[in-house]
Amino acid sequence: MPIVTVKMLEGRTDDQKRALVEEVTAAISNSLSTPKESVTIILEEMQKNHFAKAGVRESDK
Repeated sequence: MPIVTVKMLEGRTDDQKRALVEEVTAAISNSLSTPKESVTIILEEMQKNHFAKAGVRESDK
């Protein structure tokens, strides 16, 4: 029962998130030879002011 957490910045559309979940599920199912029904995907969206890289918050760019 693979469980995958995807952390990403907020702002993606529902269609983009749907496509991501479908494609990640298919990739895991194919590579691990496991049924799609056993794959769980958790999407965690972060506000841009909660994510920083190289000392700069995304919201400050």
